[in-house]
Amino acid sequence: MPQPPQIPSDPLQGPRERLLQLSQMRGVSLAALSELLGRNPSYLQQFIRKGSPRKLEEQDRATLARFLGVGEEELREAQDNSYAKAPKPRAVGEWVEVPRLDLGASAGPGRVAGGEAAFDTFRFSRRWLEEQGLARAQLSAIRVEGDSMEPLLNDGDEILVDCSPRPFRDGIHVVRLGDTLMVKRVASAGPGRVALLSQNFAYPPVEVAADEVAIIGRVVWKGGRV
Repeated sequence: MPQPPQIPSDPLQGPRERLLQLSQMRGVSLAALSELLGRNPSYLQQFIRKGSPRKLEEQDRATLARFLGVGEEELREAQDNSYAKAPKPRAVGEWVEVPRLDLGASAGPGRVAGGEAAFDTFRFSRRWLEEQGLARAQLSAIRVEGDSMEPLLNDGDEILVDCSPRPFRDGIHVVRLGDTLMVKRVASAGPGRVALLSQNFAYPPVEVAADEVAIIGRVVWKGGRV
């Protein structure tokens, strides 16, 4: 059986861009590739255009790689860190300026993330950060939107989020699920699963596959009006 022509690898491309390029070069639609995986026809279209799921399952990745005639690593994220990078705090003498990002993390039904540019800063004492064990933290500040985390976090509260890379452990985190940014208590829910929990019992728990959730950072401090 003749082998399909080899397609040069491109290490600079992410898995979404590479998959789209491969499908176009092989002349096979994303819908057809989705059906090859036993998924609905829009599955890979959503993966590429909307980032959901966040990454391909190992079995799906292997099937696509074999069909497209490339190494599986070309469809794998270069880094699979639980925490995303955040703007770095800036030290000014005895003070550290923590960037305030122009977005909110929903403590309600869910919010589509907007721009993530810093528009302001909070200034914290370097000594205070050391006392809180945050001297080496990669901090940014965002606001809470909604009431699902009440009474712990209230609508309008400002929270400090530590985006330092670290092994996951249960706690209050800012997470991205698809296009939605949320602040929730994240807990393990069995192998490959996590639960997104609200403090307000009016909101039921949400259980999802761990690879569908990007953990942006751990909430380490809050401030708000009395």
